[in-house]
Amino acid sequence: MPVDLISQSARRSQEDGTVQIDSEIHCALTGRPLRPDEAYWAPPLVTVGTLVSTIWKTLTTTPGSLGEILMSEQPNVAYAPESRQELARRRSTEQIKLLGLLLLIAAALIIPIIILMR
Repeated sequence: MPVDLISQSARRSQEDGTVQIDSEIHCALTGRPLRPDEAYWAPPLVTVGTLVSTIWKTLTTTPGSLGEILMSEQPNVAYAPESRQELARRRSTEQIKLLGLLLLIAAALIIPIIILMR
């Protein structure tokens, strides 16, 4: 995931929080063109599929950089103000998927141990 997730040429300055625009900004969810003053800046939406794929690729190619990839701060992307509810809904859905996947993995590890102990 060390890919620059800001497709448009907009950067948020770390020092003063201002946005520097080199071209037109588009909503990361809807693709709608935005003015810099109306954009809602937030981290990108990471899906469970993207997360699992990135972890797998990193583990198979450069396992030493896994911690850096998982813990590094992602650059903010622009969203349309009216898409905040949709973004929140999608983030919640992805969190539920991740929780379900983790519970499934835990069950796959724990159930055989319990069966063998009987």
